[in-house]
Amino acid sequence: MPTKNPPTESEALDLYKKLLLPRRIEERMLTLLRQGKISKWFSGIGQEAISVGATTALQPNDYILPMHRNLGVFTTRGIDFYTLFCQLFGKADGFTGGRDRSFHFGTMEHRIVGMISHLAATMPVADGLALASKLKGNDFIACSFCGDGGTSEGDFHEALNLAAVWELPVIFIIENNGYGLSTPTREQYACDDLVDRAKGYGMKGVKIDGNNVFEVIKAVSQARTDALKGKPTLIEAKTFRMRGHEEASGTFYVPDEQFDKWGEKDPILRLKKSLKESEAVKNDTDFEAIQNEIDASFMDTLDRALEADEPIFDQETELNSIFSPVDQKSYQSQNGSNSEKRFVDALQFSLKQAFEKDETFLILGQDIAEYGGVFKITEGFTEQFGKDRIRNTPIIESGAIGSAIGLALEGFKPVVEMQFADFISCGFNQIINHLAKAHYRWMPSLNITIRAPHGAGVGAGPFHSQSPEGWFMQHPGLKIVVPSTVEDAQNLLYSALHDPNPVLFFEHKKLYRSIRETTPDQCSIEELGKAAIRREGSDASIITYGMGVHWALEAAEKYAKKGVELEVIDLRCLAPLDLETVQQSVAKTNKVLLLQEPATTMGPMSEISSLITESCFEELDAPAMRCSSLDMPVPFSPKLEKEYLANSRLQSKIEKLLNY
Repeated sequence: MPTKNPPTESEALDLYKKLLLPRRIEERMLTLLRQGKISKWFSGIGQEAISVGATTALQPNDYILPMHRNLGVFTTRGIDFYTLFCQLFGKADGFTGGRDRSFHFGTMEHRIVGMISHLAATMPVADGLALASKLKGNDFIACSFCGDGGTSEGDFHEALNLAAVWELPVIFIIENNGYGLSTPTREQYACDDLVDRAKGYGMKGVKIDGNNVFEVIKAVSQARTDALKGKPTLIEAKTFRMRGHEEASGTFYVPDEQFDKWGEKDPILRLKKSLKESEAVKNDTDFEAIQNEIDASFMDTLDRALEADEPIFDQETELNSIFSPVDQKSYQSQNGSNSEKRFVDALQFSLKQAFEKDETFLILGQDIAEYGGVFKITEGFTEQFGKDRIRNTPIIESGAIGSAIGLALEGFKPVVEMQFADFISCGFNQIINHLAKAHYRWMPSLNITIRAPHGAGVGAGPFHSQSPEGWFMQHPGLKIVVPSTVEDAQNLLYSALHDPNPVLFFEHKKLYRSIRETTPDQCSIEELGKAAIRREGSDASIITYGMGVHWALEAAEKYAKKGVELEVIDLRCLAPLDLETVQQSVAKTNKVLLLQEPATTMGPMSEISSLITESCFEELDAPAMRCSSLDMPVPFSPKLEKEYLANSRLQSKIEKLLNY
């Protein structure tokens, strides 16, 4: 890495080759695009100095989180050309095996965490990686890239704020190339320079010439030194996009004089001129020899990748790649004491036992430290486990989940507490487009548990009473757990905490302090996705989960006095879904009522109704019927809320089913 000012001739020549390599690869890719051999390309021509310079300045154990135009990151890190080209061509031997496109990939071996299309989404991930470094002793930093357009996204602001507050070893680099697709920067922000935003977050800001590779190296080198001292830096690298956002979009919206102006600042031409002046390279013939050397280093491999095998769809392989494998062994409780616990106590007990046995567990959330969380589940945790592991966050649901991804990549087992499940919508992108797809795309196991207090019946109104668990059922890659009993709260949470996959764990607020049960003082791990028969019956089945189980059991008790036996099935998990237990119950009773707390339309039971109709149609003596809350927001008034909830219509629905 060049450290001298000016650099030595050999350092300058080495940098020239590093800059020329991604340029020559890109020029070949553009030819292939015109020939129809690849489908899309996001060009970084003219911006190579940022990628190459930053990567050169960083250490091999530092993480880099690149974007569309950072081919120079990958080439400078020495990634295998064949695998890289197969990735860019969508071939079977690429990093994602054809499951994702171009630069939407990463490689833990090279400490690169790839982008997703939702801009700025990886910036909070950099925070998580940087926090992991800090917790482990500041051995490495994280460096995250974004474009000028991405700085308007919420994740950009959440990531910068968190980095400053937690004093994280992280660098954020803005590649300001003048346009977000076709929108010029003057229509994107009103400040003079994007780096001015650093002041608002209490961090250092540096503006540099992004087309000067030596200036990039100097700035990133200093930022790395500062980062290791807990001082994050925002770097704005001024550059220009010499081609379209992607090739199909063209550049008609850019004035011609801009190309003339920035063409003179081309980082390769500038360095070439410098090498000529210093006589490090004697003449144009020598430059041609260098270019031939660079071309020879990748052309044969590129041609081989073009002829490589296309992915072959095998349904079993694809479906089995959604989740990391789980040890299916069920660990039973050890012999020992039992005690009476409330639902909330069981959750606290489970968390505490996990945290005591494994120091890689930590929890992020709002007001969870000294305050103990709004429901006091982490009360006393700060005193026992310390603030490094019990971490208050700003109000940043997306930022907290993104940070959890970074922590999990470094081997931690983060728990994220949503203050209320309603607020999970603010982290929807990180859950749906990052977490859910992560392992299927390329990432290793992500042991992340998101706890979300949900449910109505406590007079909390339309923004603190929703049951959003059904929102996530259509997104493979997430496990969704909704316990109904104290024992399940204890053991299913413990199982979720030890599952190597993302788990959304929904806890009903009304159950927190309203039910009690004697459970072992030792948690058990069991397979997620197994339903439970809460009451045997023969006349009809009620399929439900969470609070619905208590409604169903109460109704079943009343009907038993009339000689009607209702079977109550508690799903416990909405994903994976135990359809086998449901089918067995329907075959036994021949009538089924699907009970849920969420509103009718697109609720969890809509999907289960369809599955029952497809698989159990000949077993049914009546249509599968639903009992749901009304299609309306959850009202605040207890009187209004009571009539809104499904329980107010449960008896009439049961009567309709039995009398069909």
